[in-house]
Amino acid sequence: MDLGVRTWGNSADGETVMLTGTYLFEGEVSRRLLRALPLTVVLTATQLSSPLPALLGEEIVKDQPGQEAVLDRLLDLLLITALRAWFDCSRATAPPWYSAYADPVVGRALRLLHHNPAWPWTLVELAAATGVSRAGLARRFTKLVGEPPMTFLTGWRIALAADLLREPDATLGAIARQVGYSSPFALSAAFKRVYGVSPREYRARVS
Repeated sequence: MDLGVRTWGNSADGETVMLTGTYLFEGEVSRRLLRALPLTVVLTATQLSSPLPALLGEEIVKDQPGQEAVLDRLLDLLLITALRAWFDCSRATAPPWYSAYADPVVGRALRLLHHNPAWPWTLVELAAATGVSRAGLARRFTKLVGEPPMTFLTGWRIALAADLLREPDATLGAIARQVGYSSPFALSAAFKRVYGVSPREYRARVS
């Protein structure tokens, strides 16, 4: 540790340099992605083909205002780039919803649901927004994603709610509105169907 906290090792200009970054919070949203990954993902420089590791290496040794914000964003970008590269490998199996993003119809539906979970979506409205019939969207979505659109939406909303429950100041009413439920009671009923416990019990457990 003689070289400091941000840079440490046995040589300031050693033959091998390792950059490390950590996400301390594991929530229900991130778990949906982690379940599709092995415990360790290894990508070569050729497979990753990105300037981000070098940019991260340059920024991590600086001590300037805003450094923490820059490092956080570079790490986020590097993670996204690495996941894309991994799922593009022939040996990797991407989750169905990830692969379905490439479909012009289902991909648009997924983007709408992911980006606007609070909207009072119906299958009719979602089909109209994607330019296909209700039956056509339901059939195509279920085939590619593995579950119907409204079932997927419920799972997404409940995962978001579970992560928001980790915030001690967030009320159940505010969380319900943020994820698309008309009342705390509606959210509680849906939450218990998915997780088997009430939001209050879940919050106590994760706390």
